[in-house]
Amino acid sequence: MAVPGRIRYRVLVPPGLGGVVEKVREAGPAPADAVIATVSGTDVRMTSAWPVRRPRPYRRRLDAGPPLLTGQRVVDVLFPVAKGGSCAVPGGFGTGKTVLLQQITKWCDADVIVYVGCGERGNELADMLGELADLGDPRSGGKLSARTVVIANTSNMPMMAREASIYSAACVAEHFRDMGLDVVVVADSTSRWAEALREFASRNGELPAEEGYPASLASALAAFYERAGRVRTSGGSEGSVTIIGAVSPAGGDMTEPVTAYTQRFVRGLWTLDRDLAYARHYPAVSWTGSFSRDAAVVAAWHAAAGDAGWAERRSRLAALLAEADRIASLAELMGVAALPPRERATLVAGRLIREGLLQQSALSPVDASCDVTRAAALTGAILQVAERCLQLAGSGVPPGAIEDQDFSPVLRAREEAGTPEAVTARAREVLTRLSQLERPDEDKETA
Repeated sequence: MAVPGRIRYRVLVPPGLGGVVEKVREAGPAPADAVIATVSGTDVRMTSAWPVRRPRPYRRRLDAGPPLLTGQRVVDVLFPVAKGGSCAVPGGFGTGKTVLLQQITKWCDADVIVYVGCGERGNELADMLGELADLGDPRSGGKLSARTVVIANTSNMPMMAREASIYSAACVAEHFRDMGLDVVVVADSTSRWAEALREFASRNGELPAEEGYPASLASALAAFYERAGRVRTSGGSEGSVTIIGAVSPAGGDMTEPVTAYTQRFVRGLWTLDRDLAYARHYPAVSWTGSFSRDAAVVAAWHAAAGDAGWAERRSRLAALLAEADRIASLAELMGVAALPPRERATLVAGRLIREGLLQQSALSPVDASCDVTRAAALTGAILQVAERCLQLAGSGVPPGAIEDQDFSPVLRAREEAGTPEAVTARAREVLTRLSQLERPDEDKETA
């Protein structure tokens, strides 16, 4: 009988082995070292040995394909990552790295999650393991732990264990990838792994480079993130490994070596902003300091799936956020009242995007995760209301009248409207109220 939440585990033939299957063990329980089959005179066991620092072989690497849907709107809408891609999450203390990674672990559409706690505090890792045992899997209805591998490496463990933990996670992920599964590696954090490299290099007498890190730090980071990819396996199936690595820069310094080198080798960057976190804007992903190199590929996937407007909506969101940030800087110097009407309406549009779309509550039963269709509905609703505000400002409606409008129905839609239809109804309510601002002008023209 199938156990809910558990994947179908396949015993892999060792790489390079092929030929005739001469013998197969009868069905039933078996120890880990039992011989399951014999192929061309070679015994195949349930377990296999592989050097963790050496990537497992595959037939060929495939182009980037579908996106990794994380359930987090700021990621899926603005900074997506394709399955088989790599992403870094740099952020200082208290910016919400752990919560964001846990949300991705719970809600992303991967088959297997490999979580490595590299240099984590023992009590934090113990709490995480306890919570993981109780978490339900929203995809299967079983337990999330049934498809999660945890590599525990606490801060009081030997230095070499910390250094090997990252490679162990990549090797385990490649093992499941070779079964034709999509795997996500969550590494928290690569900064502590780099510190282990620095300590090991110091003991070996290597010449230190910037901030005492070894000169090989850049190549080590590149080798780790290069193990991500979507491939055609040796068995002919498709599998992928997506790597998401947290970076903990000391003092929030984004120019330190680990953060600077990591940005060169990843396909996406989700920078966590301290000011957003202190303002209780979660996830605190900065739209000015983040990027996605997979956006074009993801846009093509959405277009093929029937959503041809995804790229245009993303571009419009980015443009409005950038313009709102620029105007906000001017408003701090001049005051909001000194700004032209359209620029004041742009500030309103920026607030709508930030509070109605990019914010997301991990504790809300409705808003903890957001699927593709609901995210598209929320994005479209926010943009419709924002564009209408800009049109009214351009047609001579006083900006104060726009700012005094009640936008709460569309702002609360992310937590209260659980379906795209409900989101659209909320937007229609606000648009109807905004359209009444033009009526006095229309009556005057008629008179």
